[in-house]
Amino acid sequence: MTSFLYYPGCSMDSSARAYHDSIASVCATLGVELHEIDDWNCCGASEYFSISRNRAQALVGRNLAIAEREKNGTDALVAACSMCYLNLAKTDHQLAESPQTAVRVNDALAAGGLRYDPGSVHVRHLLEVIVRDVGLDLVRERVVRPLTGLRVAPYMGCLLTRPGYDGQWSSFEHPVEFDRLIEALGAEVVDYPAKTDCCGGHMTQISPSTGFELIRRLVATADRKQAHLMATVCPMCQMNVDAFQGEMNRYFRTSYHMPILFFTQLMGLAFGAEPDALGIGSELVDARSALAHVGIEVPPAEGTAETPVAAPPKPPRGGKGPALPMPRMPAGREAAR
Repeated sequence: MTSFLYYPGCSMDSSARAYHDSIASVCATLGVELHEIDDWNCCGASEYFSISRNRAQALVGRNLAIAEREKNGTDALVAACSMCYLNLAKTDHQLAESPQTAVRVNDALAAGGLRYDPGSVHVRHLLEVIVRDVGLDLVRERVVRPLTGLRVAPYMGCLLTRPGYDGQWSSFEHPVEFDRLIEALGAEVVDYPAKTDCCGGHMTQISPSTGFELIRRLVATADRKQAHLMATVCPMCQMNVDAFQGEMNRYFRTSYHMPILFFTQLMGLAFGAEPDALGIGSELVDARSALAHVGIEVPPAEGTAETPVAAPPKPPRGGKGPALPMPRMPAGREAAR
């Protein structure tokens, strides 16, 4: 067994429940133990750093301090969310770079009986741990259901490789590590030049036209490359491209249907796990037709619908205009919420 400290982040019990379930399945197969740190708090996402850098650093520093206190034989703190990973790694780097910042953060942490020594915790993303520590040889050994015939667009998003404090990725713009993992599962990796482009984050709420355009570029590129689906490593990326794809189609009068699954869901399938144990079927852009290319049948979820298309576009918001555009739940799911 290989053990790591683990910071799950806020989305794992809500919008990214499928990620949580598939991570548990994959780690059990690979012999990886993730020890969730005690009493962790939100990483602040992107908004809090824009509002108050000092408070955001203290917020993230608390998680680092808890991890430092709980490390037992490992200094690695693993995050599966790219935003969480970046905030943890960035804050650790900033505290190490600026003694004044470290003093200020530790003054705040002292109120809770905590202290953090910069550099004492090594923040890592789950993808890197699987590729480098677990190794692709072991991944190949665990494959019992190769995903041969499945064309996958590897989407890492804009947060994971930049700024790349540890130099762990082969490239900022076109890293190949994710490609190699997908290939180890037997799938075919399409040449996807948008693999590190931005999904828009919360732009769907701030400027819908901008957010929808960023999502359109990702989906259109994957479609043009004849991908059956996109695979991602980040809950925010998955939610944006999945949940807002219907809104994007309505806005641009397009008809894209591009499922986006977590990389651990693909790993679980290749390892022989049942789709429902991996949360497959909970996505809004139905992945059944994509997975049919590898002979995997997924029972239809109650209320599942194809991505809506070709409705009149909504005008951009402004002033006291329409409410924020939110993904439209298929019939049946809304009542179950």
